[in-house]
Amino acid sequence: MRTRFGHFDQQMFLLFLSVFHTMEYIFTASSQIPNFPEFLAVGYVDGVPIAHYDSKSRKLSPKQDWVNKITAQDPDYWRRDTAICIVNQHVYKVNIEIANERFNQSGGVHTFQRMYGCGWDDETGEVDGWRHDAYDGEDFLSLDLKQWRWLALKPQALVTKYKWEQQLDIQFYKDYYTQTCPEYLKMHLSNGKDFLTRTVLPRLSLLQKRSWSPVTCHATGFYPRDAILFWKKDGQKLSRGVEREETLANHDGTFQVAAHLRAADPSARYECVFQLAGVPDDIVVPLDDRVLLSNERIQAEERRKTALAVAVPLAVLVVAVVIVAAIVYKWTKAKYAPVVLHAEATELVSQESPPQAKILPQSVAERDVVPIE
Repeated sequence: MRTRFGHFDQQMFLLFLSVFHTMEYIFTASSQIPNFPEFLAVGYVDGVPIAHYDSKSRKLSPKQDWVNKITAQDPDYWRRDTAICIVNQHVYKVNIEIANERFNQSGGVHTFQRMYGCGWDDETGEVDGWRHDAYDGEDFLSLDLKQWRWLALKPQALVTKYKWEQQLDIQFYKDYYTQTCPEYLKMHLSNGKDFLTRTVLPRLSLLQKRSWSPVTCHATGFYPRDAILFWKKDGQKLSRGVEREETLANHDGTFQVAAHLRAADPSARYECVFQLAGVPDDIVVPLDDRVLLSNERIQAEERRKTALAVAVPLAVLVVAVVIVAAIVYKWTKAKYAPVVLHAEATELVSQESPPQAKILPQSVAERDVVPIE
């Protein structure tokens, strides 16, 4: 779940939690990017991935078990939206070719993206929506859902703006963003209620690449998305000298976020504080060398383990030799029996963050599958 507020204190955070729900999709077409699908579509509800399509599988599939419940209300859901994705796959390829011409480009690596969706306030009933097109990561064209008009965000988009104003039925978009999309959002919220209303506490780690590098407080595996991560110095929240990253989705439907402390005063007391929606108690991790993980410390630990891996077998070997010598001395006429030694080694495995993906909306229907020409 997501709020509409950026920076707010703890009281405001607890007051406005979990009332504004969202559903959005992101379509991404690309050209000449190795090992990346030419077309990718992903959908989210409250930031949780619910559906995925790519040009290799050519099939829209659910990302959560409960998403399949939608077929009880809409039996044709997966077949219809798969067909729409297939059509969009071809249209977006054309869009890149058209954009190449508009920007006087000749091939190369390019992307064309569309992000659209809607939001619903479960307390006031207010609905909202958005639709944005981007080319090579920059705004290209959008739909103003207040005045219901197309906005050209680049001079090269003016041709498309004028054509769509003449050719596309704006009433269709009004109906979709104010009625159809919110209704699908409500169905998903109902079907995934247990999953979407759960609370999962994070794993917090303090990380540092080098002794002079910023200290990173990393929280991962938490749910819901609404969370605040910040640093305190001597009990006071820091507003300067701290860089907070965007909250990202994990592959399992949880989230991760990080906050970097750029410089620390050795005489001060620092704490990393995590606040999660619906959880009254803060999670606090003091900055302490004993819990701080760094490349230097990990490398030292690896050297220690390597030394142990060598030293232990050597010690065993020495003991074995002594025992064998004693046996030979005592039983000079006994038949010699060889001693076989077995050494075990352990391996330190680092965990990598899962790839992130972003996503697209629920069937805006075939009528919105139009090129930008």
